[in-house]
Amino acid sequence: MEGLNWLWTIVVGAVAGFLADMLVPGVKVGLFGAIIAGILGGFLGGWLFGLLGIATGGLLGTLIAAVVGAVIILLIYRALKRR
Repeated sequence: MEGLNWLWTIVVGAVAGFLADMLVPGVKVGLFGAIIAGILGGFLGGWLFGLLGIATGGLLGTLIAAVVGAVIILLIYRALKRR
């Protein structure tokens, strides 16, 4: 099952990126951009939740952290895009 970790990372990243893309107005990154934002958001959200002492166990916790991280990434992207 270890070989499927990358697949789950992409699936959770895609879902998180899609949800974040719907939550952040003014940014539409498409499927590939949503996957990238979701994967990066998973790392960022996991790191931030860890700093705050918030547990992200299980699929739901991981997805929530990834969505929060992806929203932050898309907000930064939107701010840079408007410059």
